[in-house]
Amino acid sequence: MKASNKWLTAPLAAGLAATLLSGCGTEQGGDSGSSEDTVRIGMSDEILAIDPAAGYDPGSWILFNNVFQTLVAFPNGGSRPAPEAAQQCGFSAGSTVYTCTLRDGLTFSNGNPLTSEDVKFSFERTLKIDDPSGPASLLSSIDTIETPDPQTVVFRLKVPDATFPSKIASGAGSIVDHREYPADALRTDGKAVGSGPYKLDSFGETAAVFSANTGYHGTFKRKNEGVTLKLFRGDRKALAKALTDGDLDVAYRGLSDDDIVSIENSSGTGQGIEVVQGTSAEVQHLVFNTDDPVVGKLGVRQAIAHLVDREALVQNVYKSTATPLYSIVPAGIAGHNTAFYDTYGSPDRAKAEKALRAAGITDKVKLTLWSTPSRYGPATDQELKAIAEQLNASGLFEADVESVEFGQYEKDIAAGKYGVYVKGWVPDYADADNFTAPFFGEGNVAGSPYENATITGRLLPRTAGSADRGAASADFGRIQDIVADEVPFLPLWQGKQYAVAREVVTGLEWTLDANAVFRFWEIKAD
Repeated sequence: MKASNKWLTAPLAAGLAATLLSGCGTEQGGDSGSSEDTVRIGMSDEILAIDPAAGYDPGSWILFNNVFQTLVAFPNGGSRPAPEAAQQCGFSAGSTVYTCTLRDGLTFSNGNPLTSEDVKFSFERTLKIDDPSGPASLLSSIDTIETPDPQTVVFRLKVPDATFPSKIASGAGSIVDHREYPADALRTDGKAVGSGPYKLDSFGETAAVFSANTGYHGTFKRKNEGVTLKLFRGDRKALAKALTDGDLDVAYRGLSDDDIVSIENSSGTGQGIEVVQGTSAEVQHLVFNTDDPVVGKLGVRQAIAHLVDREALVQNVYKSTATPLYSIVPAGIAGHNTAFYDTYGSPDRAKAEKALRAAGITDKVKLTLWSTPSRYGPATDQELKAIAEQLNASGLFEADVESVEFGQYEKDIAAGKYGVYVKGWVPDYADADNFTAPFFGEGNVAGSPYENATITGRLLPRTAGSADRGAASADFGRIQDIVADEVPFLPLWQGKQYAVAREVVTGLEWTLDANAVFRFWEIKAD
């Protein structure tokens, strides 16, 4: 997988207030709930694309998940995809052939029928366009697609890929109308045509307006008649003010940790606003350039691992809106362990000094930590400065922090200019594969030169071929242990999810889980 816009982050309170996934309703999902009102939602993220072949950022996927159907989707709180546009799907031939049968009567919002031809077209189009900011990398295991009849789609994969259903349950699996979209270029008229629960009525600089797609035929039941998604484009103060002024029903993806804490502390004071907390699999790591003359030395990386105090970071910088993370696979994901805590324990200066001396290092280690608040939120600079202070307080390091704009930051990482830098990850799907496979090998999302043949040549292929995800846990555990031993990454924290809403809003408790998909239909504003 290439580095993409799925890299975020500051904790969901600091850079997000919710990345949501909600659940299934009845088979005939086109029937709406009793509310005749639309829901007003605000976020500070931008929507960078409305064509599914181009978007791989959280804002764009919010649009995709509501306007377009996927063959399979995650049920409320579930980790295994269930049929959505498909009536049934299943593997054969050892996780190399995946066959889906479509539901009867599927149509796009323009009235055109949705058949296997559209499914084949959609996947092949994304792969052919291969947009640099798009999700084609998630579909790279596809070899050929066959459509023996209008209701049947057969995916033949290049290699066993047990996570393929999860990948196509994401925004990458969005189905478009082959009559409406060019096969080899992006759509440029600012419109979107899908078969999901909602239609995109308009899209502009400050808002996207959605209405109910009355022709929707799937598993989700709407509890509202439409959504107005107001875009604050990074202006967090304006987002918070719009909520407190009553101009929004729900705020997410952009409230600061101070806003979250303030609202939580004022609950029950008659303000009429409440915070709903859910689970999250969003993570942040320090990344070490293993080709760097300083942190390329294992002893330096191990010393840093012995000194970083995660508890202090999440408490002092993020106001406890995140939790310490001790592995590259977060808690709540099958296969997670605590490899870094098991290996390094609590911060320990003596052990850090021992690691440096074993590497032949006797002088203070001079180090620059690189940050980019323009992408990961203003607390990121504060976090990196706190880490530098922890390192310097040991007397073993002389660390400072440099902060640059995100575009330059990514260019410099690709050029190998940074020794230590921060990266965050919001998952495409809640499986340990999505926290491991994208991070290793050529073109990895971290921009890391780190190589380990055991991980890339044996463990990852074996986990990908295991249809029983529980059976893959031992191999995922081994990957996490290797990372803790060799420290190409240092996990820092795991985010929490928050939705902040007026008290008249219901349904948010069903929309916050680790699959990182926001779906409008669970939300109702009385």
